[in-house]
Amino acid sequence: MLKRQFLMPIAALAILVGSMVTLVLFKSPRETTHRTSTLIATTNISDRVTLRFVSWKPDHPKAWDEAIARFEQAHPTIRIEREIAPHSSTAYHDLLSQKLKNRDTSMDLFFMDVIWTSEFAAAGWALPLGARFPSSERQKFFEATIEAGTYRGELYGIPSRIDSGMLYYRKDLLEQYGFAPPRTWDELVLQAHTIVAGERTRQPALRGYSGQFKQYEGLVCNMLEFLGSLHGASAREARNPLLTLTSPDALTAVRFVREQIVHALATRAVLTYQEPESLAVFVQGKAVFHRNWPYAWGMANDPRHSNIVGKVGVAPLPHFAFGESVSALGGWLYGISAYSRHPEEAWTFIEFMTSPEMQRHFAMHASLAPSRIALYRDDAVLQANPQYRALFPVFQTARPRPRTPVYPIISHILQRYFSRVLAFPRLDIREEAEEAQRMIERFERLVPLQS
Repeated sequence: MLKRQFLMPIAALAILVGSMVTLVLFKSPRETTHRTSTLIATTNISDRVTLRFVSWKPDHPKAWDEAIARFEQAHPTIRIEREIAPHSSTAYHDLLSQKLKNRDTSMDLFFMDVIWTSEFAAAGWALPLGARFPSSERQKFFEATIEAGTYRGELYGIPSRIDSGMLYYRKDLLEQYGFAPPRTWDELVLQAHTIVAGERTRQPALRGYSGQFKQYEGLVCNMLEFLGSLHGASAREARNPLLTLTSPDALTAVRFVREQIVHALATRAVLTYQEPESLAVFVQGKAVFHRNWPYAWGMANDPRHSNIVGKVGVAPLPHFAFGESVSALGGWLYGISAYSRHPEEAWTFIEFMTSPEMQRHFAMHASLAPSRIALYRDDAVLQANPQYRALFPVFQTARPRPRTPVYPIISHILQRYFSRVLAFPRLDIREEAEEAQRMIERFERLVPLQS
């Protein structure tokens, strides 16, 4: 009965991607330019205005409350009204895209996942920001974060921070059993089994690994990191890791995750975990190793939330033998809605929030890794986040996911593929991968990836 439940019907996908391609191929530049100039011309920044900012629920609400209070104090003619979206990036994308399709003028600015830039720009949903953000300013940010906000040479998103996948581990347990942080996935498996077996009497709930394996975008990040770390992707593959989805290396990596990670080191519940659930397991002291983003450091060392304060280490993700460590580029960009009535005020907010002072604030009080390079030499930032010294090279080499306006379609296919083969051990991985590859290639031919 599992056979052929792999994907949504081709016709339904074709209708969805067809509407996206129409936006990409037939959007009138004159229409977008006219709308942008009209909005800017009719905005009077001296009037008191309310900006509606759509974002996810923050993990550190006090840090955000303070940041917005500081902005409103510095700009008394502008008030910020936040609309909180679902934590899942997939659900958030659905909410945001629906507002933009409806040309909702009540929304002024939003957080945009690094994988959404091409889609939002091609559809005319996001205002171009390049003229406001010169190259002299862009050079102060990680190159990958600027690239993530760019579509066809124009900048549409300003990086609020940088994210990349990394390995958290129980420093106390590794030291107790004489282990250094694992460099390879095989080392991680060996260490996890050894520690779990040794702690079985004292900590019967302890497991070897906790990550994000629910069917959503986070699963794609986790799995592309495993796939890329088996052989080390070439430059072409780094831009489009889907080129090798059916290669022997890719199939081996998926099989390893299914047999050695999900069904050996983790609990069955890991197939339902997003970031909050997987982190909760780790901070409760129930996992030896944990994959997450930089923000998890602050949570793991906060005594209000964590049972393992001071017992946590962080390192680059492991790799397979003869491979190299690969982390998915994550992070969020500030974008301005093309339908906002207040684009000038929205830019004032973005400029304030991405300033060195505010990125320092979020690094120190929310453990959000700055997208500004200079802050990794800032004494206050490094004192609050000593792990940044070791992770700076990881941020420099993080790899973006494929940049294409039809990425939501491609991601959906990948999510279904990875979720099925991990959840059902009897499924043939090669057969499922070949079907996923065929579907991806069909949609990629409609709108080619950026080079």
